[in-house]
Amino acid sequence: MEYWNHIYEHFNPIAFNLGVIPLHWYGIMYVLALLVALWFAKWIIKKDHMEISEESIDSYFIWLEIGIILGARIWYILFYDPYTSSYLTQPWQIFNPFSPEGEFRGISGMSYHGAVVGAGIASYLYSLKHSDEIYKILDVVALAVPVGFVFGRIGNFLNQELVGRATDVPWGIYVDGVLCHPSQLYEGFLEGVVIAVLIYFYRNRRTFDGALIGIYGVLYGTARFIAEFWRMPDIQLGYLYGDWLTMGQLQSVVMILCSLVVYKYIEYRSIKY
Repeated sequence: MEYWNHIYEHFNPIAFNLGVIPLHWYGIMYVLALLVALWFAKWIIKKDHMEISEESIDSYFIWLEIGIILGARIWYILFYDPYTSSYLTQPWQIFNPFSPEGEFRGISGMSYHGAVVGAGIASYLYSLKHSDEIYKILDVVALAVPVGFVFGRIGNFLNQELVGRATDVPWGIYVDGVLCHPSQLYEGFLEGVVIAVLIYFYRNRRTFDGALIGIYGVLYGTARFIAEFWRMPDIQLGYLYGDWLTMGQLQSVVMILCSLVVYKYIEYRSIKY
């Protein structure tokens, strides 16, 4: 257990270097999350004999990934980054992976709530030409995303970011000399594994196409709200109220409410079983 407690002292977040460009484990896990989600989506389509072509799901996932990357990054800039005004006056810097000195540093700062917003916008744009199958595809997304999400949170853990609050539990991880909850793994379990299992076993009980995406939003918002009690708030924001309410929790409440609205809207528009 002692080795686990001090794992960050023995682990390099950089997997390897391609010349002058360091490749982090987080980036590798991010790509793996996308590939696993896409694989699971195709698997569940075949398993459940859903009327969605492979061409359609491939095309949709391209839209989805673009929306996720743009939404996650821009949302972080707007709500979390301390230099928001600087980025707004120099928007080309938002995706600039180089430091002012020309050193490659990658792109740091992404928000999952922003990724959800970006994914929603991408889905809407995709639906303008594929309105006949969008709700079926959204059900697949609700099933596949939490499966891939697990790898994203493992990536956060390996990258030594989004660390937990101080604790005295025996499985804690030392971060800068302080024993902390491995909250990234808690999130991977609650927001990934648990939600994936719940939606998977509920899927055949849905009464209309698109129902699962609204359920996913409610489940994720709830799980994230709970997990935030073990996660340190962003240092530049701190707690928004008292010693417990974080920006992540506030946005999770909004996500739950919006997901309920989406659920009722899709129920009204979709074909009932």
